[in-house]
Amino acid sequence: MTSKKVLVIGGGAAGMAAASKAKRSKPDLEVTVVEKSAFVSYAPCGIPYFLSGEVKSKDDLVYYKPEYFREKRGIDVRTRTTVERVDIDGKIAEIKQQDGRSSEIEFDTLVIATGAKPIVPPIEGVDLERIYTVRLIEDGLALKEIVNKIEKVTIVGAGYIGLELAESFRKLNKKVTLIEMLPHVLPNIDGDMASLIEEELKRNHVDLRLEEKVEGFEGDERVKRVITDKGEYETDIAILAVGVTPQTELFKNSKLEFGVKGTIKVNDHMKTNIDYVYAVGDVAETKHLVTGKPTWIPLAQTANKMGRVAGSNIAGIEMRFPGVLGTALTKVFNLNIGRTGLSTKEAEEAGFKAKSVKIKARTKAHYYPGSKEIHVKLIYDEDSRLLLGGQIVTPGDPTGRTNVLATALFNKMKVDDIFFIDLGYAPPFAPVWDPLVVASSIAMRS
Repeated sequence: MTSKKVLVIGGGAAGMAAASKAKRSKPDLEVTVVEKSAFVSYAPCGIPYFLSGEVKSKDDLVYYKPEYFREKRGIDVRTRTTVERVDIDGKIAEIKQQDGRSSEIEFDTLVIATGAKPIVPPIEGVDLERIYTVRLIEDGLALKEIVNKIEKVTIVGAGYIGLELAESFRKLNKKVTLIEMLPHVLPNIDGDMASLIEEELKRNHVDLRLEEKVEGFEGDERVKRVITDKGEYETDIAILAVGVTPQTELFKNSKLEFGVKGTIKVNDHMKTNIDYVYAVGDVAETKHLVTGKPTWIPLAQTANKMGRVAGSNIAGIEMRFPGVLGTALTKVFNLNIGRTGLSTKEAEEAGFKAKSVKIKARTKAHYYPGSKEIHVKLIYDEDSRLLLGGQIVTPGDPTGRTNVLATALFNKMKVDDIFFIDLGYAPPFAPVWDPLVVASSIAMRS
């Protein structure tokens, strides 16, 4: 009796997590992973830090090389290989290697882990040379190769990747212009918290342009100018960081059901509407744990967990993925940011009667060396008192407190309950009245 054949399309975090979990849990599975790039199991989040030199080598961004999966885990990993067509009904995929050779792979179970691709707006001049997107390690390598030959950098989009790249290029002493069409940076936090980040960008000589829309690029063969609705900017390179979109082209004419923002619809087993087809990572829809509604928040930790859940279920071990909160951390020069749950705008759009409280406190006892200023904002529902979201901006480490808020959201706690959480205290680590407790106590008065 032949082993069950599992085909995973995409060798990023989600795909390799699914492949590894399935093979480890049921060793007789024949697991094949097809990946178009040269790398699998890599960390694209580290590309800005590789660019600035804080990460010394591209190899440091790769958790495991393809050979490791082939030799140690018994997974047939095929890099530099594209999937040309998938016949879901016939359970066959046509693939093409970099050298042009084509072949077919049969499967019993299919895992779609094609991820997301950068959005490239259809504007004039967008196909000029030296206009980049940053998603794959190859993108980071291309920028690394050119970085010593340029002086002026224009970044379009002030989300996570745009902000991190702005910092990286400034550390390399480049002149950075950052253009965002919305009223503030980091659109998934509130404007009053974003203003702290905007001040930090300006302190570090980033030319920040808000509420400005890019309309085109000009140059000969290479980009020389970025044209907006308010002016134009001389530049040596441009980077598009305006967001990503699910990579589902292979399946547009299939019987798969699609969901939010073009994602593939799945259940909590990561199974699609076709019994033997799974979708994981940035290509898959999920549920928001605060609203209970379908959502799409493409983040690395979510992708890894989705892959693990799918792999477990493929191997016959039931596991469920409950949903997401959009918990995320980033840094911008000397400020560190944490956010989880809903912003005020998102809460209002979801139908909540949103209220918020914002406080400024200290990360440690005020008299202890190294104490930092910290800004905490809690968003909650006025009627039910349920905590809806939280945001933290500080020169200190926001991780612990952000994770406390994520845990509170996961357990559907009320904003008042945070006051009574038995948080640890010692002068080197936290003040006796933790900033989260202070914020909760103020919310209790409303």
